[in-house]
Amino acid sequence: MKPEGHIFGQTAESLATHYLQKKGYRILHKNVRLPGGELDLIAKDGSTLVFVEVKARGSDSHGGTLATITEAKKQRLIKLAARYLSRQRLVHQECRFDVVLCRQHADDSLEITHIEHAFEVPGEDSRW
Repeated sequence: MKPEGHIFGQTAESLATHYLQKKGYRILHKNVRLPGGELDLIAKDGSTLVFVEVKARGSDSHGGTLATITEAKKQRLIKLAARYLSRQRLVHQECRFDVVLCRQHADDSLEITHIEHAFEVPGEDSRW
């Protein structure tokens, strides 16, 4: 990743954090590194634990930001969330996966889109 892309990614995570806090979410952890990857944000929305994937893009080329949440990415996030829950010894915790999309327009303005319940865990209910 180019340095400016890394900086934009960090900016997007900061914007996502502030955006979610304004909506009443309590941010528990940022950039949680686990075997197999990283969880961008972990937050609480009421009693629900929310795993938030933050995606930043400068354009909608290649399908835009939402297209980057592939089936493989979903499966990786589900595995990472399960590892997090296990490490925290959380059982029967209501969870969900959200995505915050940050898009930078040509005029440098930023657009934030929050997708709650972005995807489901197949074959599972929302309590792990």
